[in-house]
Amino acid sequence: MFNRPVRSIHDFLLSTYFADGLRITLGVLCPSLILAQFGLLQYGMTLSLGALCASVVDTPGPIVHRRNAMLITTGLITLIFIVVGLTNSSVYFTAVLIVFFSFIFSMFFLYGTRAASIGTAALLIMVLSIDDIRPWKEVLFSSALLFLGSIWYTLLSYFFYRIRPFRIVQQTLSDSIHEVSLFLRAKARFYHQNIDYDDNYADLLQLQVQVHEKQDAVRDVLFKTREIVRESTPEGRFLLLVFVDMVDLFEQVMSTYYNYKQLHEQFDSSGILKHYESVIIRIAEELDDIAFALKTGGTPSLPTSLIEDVERLRSEITELEINNTDGKYNTLGIIALKNIEVNIENILSRVKTINSYFNKKEKKNLKPREIEIEKFVTKQTIDRGLLYENMTFSSSTFRHSLRVAIVMLIGFIVAKSLNFSHSYWILLTILVISKPGFSLTKQRNYERIIGTVIGAFIGMGILVYVQDKNTLFIILLFCMIGAYSFQRKNYVVSVLFMTPYILVLFDFLGMGSLSIARERIYDTLIGSGIALLASYSLFPNWEHEKLKEAMLDTLRANLKYFEEVILLYVEDEHNLTNYKVARKEVYVATANLASLFQRMFSEPKSKQIMMTELHQFTALNHHLSSYIATLSLYKKEHAFVVSDFDELKPVVQNTKYLLNLSVENLKSNKGTVSNVPLIRRSIIEQDENQNDEVIITEQIDMIQKVAYDIFKLSEKIKI
Repeated sequence: MFNRPVRSIHDFLLSTYFADGLRITLGVLCPSLILAQFGLLQYGMTLSLGALCASVVDTPGPIVHRRNAMLITTGLITLIFIVVGLTNSSVYFTAVLIVFFSFIFSMFFLYGTRAASIGTAALLIMVLSIDDIRPWKEVLFSSALLFLGSIWYTLLSYFFYRIRPFRIVQQTLSDSIHEVSLFLRAKARFYHQNIDYDDNYADLLQLQVQVHEKQDAVRDVLFKTREIVRESTPEGRFLLLVFVDMVDLFEQVMSTYYNYKQLHEQFDSSGILKHYESVIIRIAEELDDIAFALKTGGTPSLPTSLIEDVERLRSEITELEINNTDGKYNTLGIIALKNIEVNIENILSRVKTINSYFNKKEKKNLKPREIEIEKFVTKQTIDRGLLYENMTFSSSTFRHSLRVAIVMLIGFIVAKSLNFSHSYWILLTILVISKPGFSLTKQRNYERIIGTVIGAFIGMGILVYVQDKNTLFIILLFCMIGAYSFQRKNYVVSVLFMTPYILVLFDFLGMGSLSIARERIYDTLIGSGIALLASYSLFPNWEHEKLKEAMLDTLRANLKYFEEVILLYVEDEHNLTNYKVARKEVYVATANLASLFQRMFSEPKSKQIMMTELHQFTALNHHLSSYIATLSLYKKEHAFVVSDFDELKPVVQNTKYLLNLSVENLKSNKGTVSNVPLIRRSIIEQDENQNDEVIITEQIDMIQKVAYDIFKLSEKIKI
């Protein structure tokens, strides 16, 4: 077992981030390095530029999508380079092109993140070409080199994929399991004495967003990879089974939500909650081991000491119950402890099952699962109608595109007025900072400034104290790998590596001086200021504009999830695919709402509307989905049954009615207060034969109460 800091470094070196960094560095550096040996560095730099533009769209995903995106990018950057190169002698025509291209390629956001990255690559080559005035023959020759550089990188990326076609799935799946582990650790903190419940709950929501993002990335690459979907290989079946079980495991983790404050008030003195915390953390560590094994090809094993810990926990609960003769502990509290312990056993059992998949002998015999894959993936088609529909100020993408076009023009005018030697840095800063929403622009703005300023000082220190060219080349290589490895993981760190890399590169080209670093800081500050000011004052997109739709999506998703779970009890043979799709939609909607809520904190106070109500709404919906998940597990994992489910139908129908009323209130709140009662049902006398029914009855009643709280809150919300 590695110690944790060493494990973290090893884990990063095996991640998609570092693999991307190595691939991009190799693709960008090789053409220049090779041609420099023949005195053709200038041509090599143009080839490298083509490779760099192609790398912008080479983000994790199905190889078919990556390949197509890189080929489209190759054609676009070649065409744009020719158009800009033949017309950039005219400042006025260049200004028109900047506005036109900035608007058109920013509209690519409509078609998803990969299409948006194609637009970014196109704008990148435009910005880098506007000051490069040369004869038309050289323009055409350089465009051919640019084309070849982009094709070179595309072939390199495809070659790396073909060597290990399952590698990207293994890495992405590993990252998603690690996020579930972090989510489980956050759950464990609820059992820690004197924990701040609100802060930990906020962390939990943020982690839920990250779990959803990672699981969605796995679905995208797993279900759209031909070797897994069409060719039933042992490795493909193995990865699919691990992912399916991890989604089920996450549902089990989601279902463990209780009134932790009451648990602490009752059981802190007994010390049992500390034992819960330590056991859950150990399970999280086992998930980390599984994630690590996926990257290394190792075989994780469940330690017997953990199994013994869970058995001891069960014994402690029994002892607590036996010694509770004076009624010190509430019966409901002890029942809650039992339920949590049972859930921990189920999670541990799921971990054990996943571990068994890694056995090399068993891996060959794994049976494929029939999954209706098309229901779990989102297909993004290039529909021209979508573009026409969004040509209006009511579209946030249209406003963003118009803002980028105007801001890029302002940046161009400022750059020309200041007459800096590398004035395109202002436009580059505007390009990478400008995001559709104010909060994202603000965040990227701070990250860019911090990374650039610190990186510039580091770069100046390197140029002052390091004179040996071989040492400088090693530093250049290190900074390149760092910049490209962290560009998706941590933008501050990426920029911090990027700035010394650029300064050292300019030094190799004979253009290096300390004034370059100073100029880069000035250009970054100017570009950042222009972009941030425009995002606030020029057709701004505020998060509260998306609030109503996000809240409605969350309510509808929870309602559909509840309906599917009820069908598990009603129907003898229920379509589990519909249930799993509904579960996925709950995770998506909840994550989107939580993410929106977090981004609102970055906006001006005047734009942070109904924050208290939104926090309550987010929390209640999280409780609702957790309780519904628990109800589903009673049927799926424990096979609980109800002899006559018709007796529970009034409560079920009232719950649906309350959620539908909440939807109507959010759509158009008329300011009226309704008097909708809760349906009460007498709990059956608990005995050995009716224990299942009591538990299910109580769970459905809890779901109804949360639905009622959401309904009452929806009467207060006016958006």
